Amino acid sequence: MAESRQRSRLPRNLVIGVLVLILLYSLAGFLLLPWWLKRALPNQLEQQMGWQANVDSIHSNPFALSIEALSLSAQDSGNERVVGFDRLYINLNFFDLIRGVVGFETIELDEPFIRLDLLEDYSVNFARDFQAARAGQTDQTAEPEGAGTLPPLYLQQFAINGGELLFRDFTQPDMAEFQITPLDLKLTDLATWQRDDRSSDYQLLAAMGDQTIEWQGNLSVTPLYSSGNLAISGVDHKTLGHFLAPYLPYGLQGGKVSVSSNYELQASDSLHLTTNSGRVSVDDLALALDKQSEQARLNTASIAIEDIGFDLRAREATVGPITLKQPDIALARRKSGEIDWIAALADFAKNQETNSEDNGVSSEAPLQAETQQPFRWSFASIDMSDGRVVWQDQQPSSPAELVLEQLSFSLGSINSEMEDQVSYQMQAVLAAGGRLSLNGQLTPQPFALEAAISGSDILLAAFEPYLQESANLAIAGGTLGLDGNLDLDGQQEPLTGTFSGTAEVSGLNLQLPGSNDRLVSWQTLRLSPIEYNVHPARLEIGTVTLAQPGINLVRNTTGVHNLEQIMLPPAADDANTVSKESSDEEAQFILRIGQLMIEQGELDYTDRTLEPAFSTSLDQLNGSVIGLSNVSPQQGKVSLNGRIGGSASVEFDGTIGALGTDETSNLKLTMEDLSLPALSPYLGRYLGYGIDSGKLGLDLDYEITGSQINASNRVIMDRLGLGRAIASEEAVNAPVKLGLALLRDSNGVIEVNLPISGDMASPEFNIGQVVMRTFVNLLAKAATSPFSMLGSIADLAGLTGEELGQIGFEPGTAKLAPGEAEKLTTLAKVLLDRPDLLLNIRGGVSPSEDGLVLLRDELAASQDAELSDETWQEAKEAYLAGERALAPELLNNLANARASALEALLRDTHGVPANQLFLLDPSRNAAVSDTGNIIVVFTLDAR
Repeated sequence: MAESRQRSRLPRNLVIGVLVLILLYSLAGFLLLPWWLKRALPNQLEQQMGWQANVDSIHSNPFALSIEALSLSAQDSGNERVVGFDRLYINLNFFDLIRGVVGFETIELDEPFIRLDLLEDYSVNFARDFQAARAGQTDQTAEPEGAGTLPPLYLQQFAINGGELLFRDFTQPDMAEFQITPLDLKLTDLATWQRDDRSSDYQLLAAMGDQTIEWQGNLSVTPLYSSGNLAISGVDHKTLGHFLAPYLPYGLQGGKVSVSSNYELQASDSLHLTTNSGRVSVDDLALALDKQSEQARLNTASIAIEDIGFDLRAREATVGPITLKQPDIALARRKSGEIDWIAALADFAKNQETNSEDNGVSSEAPLQAETQQPFRWSFASIDMSDGRVVWQDQQPSSPAELVLEQLSFSLGSINSEMEDQVSYQMQAVLAAGGRLSLNGQLTPQPFALEAAISGSDILLAAFEPYLQESANLAIAGGTLGLDGNLDLDGQQEPLTGTFSGTAEVSGLNLQLPGSNDRLVSWQTLRLSPIEYNVHPARLEIGTVTLAQPGINLVRNTTGVHNLEQIMLPPAADDANTVSKESSDEEAQFILRIGQLMIEQGELDYTDRTLEPAFSTSLDQLNGSVIGLSNVSPQQGKVSLNGRIGGSASVEFDGTIGALGTDETSNLKLTMEDLSLPALSPYLGRYLGYGIDSGKLGLDLDYEITGSQINASNRVIMDRLGLGRAIASEEAVNAPVKLGLALLRDSNGVIEVNLPISGDMASPEFNIGQVVMRTFVNLLAKAATSPFSMLGSIADLAGLTGEELGQIGFEPGTAKLAPGEAEKLTTLAKVLLDRPDLLLNIRGGVSPSEDGLVLLRDELAASQDAELSDETWQEAKEAYLAGERALAPELLNNLANARASALEALLRDTHGVPANQLFLLDPSRNAAVSDTGNIIVVFTLDAR
């Protein structure tokens, strides 16, 4: 009976026990566990992290195996909030626990807050707080064995809703703060053990203003595997600038970056990472030279990089099309020659290296393993459109600025092998005027380039600062056009290549800086075809056509020609002699010009050192120069003709030896009918008279060997008439009119040959001055030694000029000495050929020789008998001693008779006009020749 009652109480006791357990479990789950967690969680945060935390409430449901915590907030030692959330809900799976798996049906975290600080030493605040808290604990327990092994966990759903991440960066001088909100994450079906049939899915969405991160895909923990898509959108320049500041020398002032890519990550024995369909876009980029600059020097509307792929295991990256729209960059070369962008990068790298050394960090990269395969890459194409480049050059004395607009550029596919041909194309418009285009193929390694180059209407004035580096010139007008092909080959040293094409410069107008006067100009200069070889250096031009060239040559009042002002004075560094190396290079250069064609050329010359100023012109210049070269042996041919002074014709022809050598050139210039009055200011300086009339002809024959010149200058002056006298310190000190009368023939023509020779390399040698001085010296010689000059300009029938200037008479008579009559014949011919020449006849007697003859005749006439020797001897001695004299009129009459006899012979016998003959006061002490004849002297004069 008792046993029966005992058995009947067993179920009831079991029920009561179960109820008690359930009650205890409920009390522990609903009351005790929340109470303990609410106190343990802040305590653990304080012990482990040193944080002060509080939780508003914690609820648990032991039957649903769930815990809910509300409003947790924790402050660090600085009393700043570091973590927190509005709600945390955790729900365990009972059946997973039975299977020995920690399974979570749901973990939800609402409105979490995390403050993450990146400290000055690049550690984070969490690690700092953890280390500080652990440092104060003495009984640190050892990590349990097997702690590194991941326990079996299963998470069916994990969600973060509306989270906030506050990131603060203290690594830079100015602290930066970034607030990421909302931060949403969904993760489903995650297990820590290997599952071959399925994997976890995740989705992350984070935003910082307009900047967003979207990350979605699937995940497997064992083994680690993940694939999906990552997209970062709208990252602005301030965010980028902050994080790139330690690595970027330039200042970001604008721009937004978006990045997206598919990826696959796997970690087993080695790490495998691949990406595909990647894309990077940059909008409204603005970049300054440094972080302090306020002006951006690089702007782009957009940059898009498509189809980016990467394979870590294969060490390969592929990039699809790269597109740049409206890039605008300003480049500057400083006085030192550095490019500003490159200089900024170099300075930044130097500072980085210095900082690394100060911090004890080696700048050397680790050596690559010998067995590691090289990294491979490839680009599909690069396309740039509507670009702009501003080139500012501070190195020339006058800063230069060149602007390329509407710039488009494309480059074909290229890879790390660098061995395939790459096509390229470029087009641009110069803001100053003109267009450029370039297209062809490029092989990077070994280097080879094929380029079709074209340019049209390029305004040369934009390049004036570079011209002024080597010449004192200003470009007032002119455009350049070119069209050709360039081929370069760098397979072996030195670089070889060729250029072939044509070039044309139109409407050129060069001036001296600060002057509005034209200096050098032409309508068209065309070179076609051009063949240039890089090595050995060779330039060959088929035809050079120069249409309407003009030169305005002016000699200023200082005596300096304007063309001399083109040359700049040598710099101090350039004063030394040219090195042997550069001389050898110049010697190796080969130049050939098939023909130079000149059409309607013009040269204006003005000499302002004269009063009045001298001015003339050479125009209508046409002709050719054929076969110019600096390679021996070479004989070019010159044939030019034109007009001087509006009426005189000029021809220039001959041969030209190899340029730059000592080969002989023979050149001839012929000019006819140049009006001499036009040369009056120039000739008047040397003659002392203006030119009133006449024409000039030239026949110049020049032989030039190296710098040595030997020239024959045949000068013909027809009917040269002198005008008014001109005061000039450089005028010849001689009777110019007499000299001209001597040189002028019966037709009024002066024809002289003025040979010159000298070294043209000598600064003192000037062809024009040498010729003029030679002519002036000739005039002086003619005027001061007229009869000597006659010997060189007239046919004197074997007589010398000295012989022609005097005539002998028999003593005591007016009878010509034997053989003297022939002199009168020659003298008469000279006078008849030169009607402006006047002959002065000065009769003369010798008191001793003529007096003795007259005395003897007088004694003989006074005696009937023959004059005895004794009587004559006594009379002679008395006459010579001055004790006896003749009648005073006898000697005077004899001198006059001799002059009159000569005048009559020349006038009546030889036909010399009387107006060319003049009798002078006779000489009473005439010279006696070696043969005893009495000398009567002639002098010459001019009208």
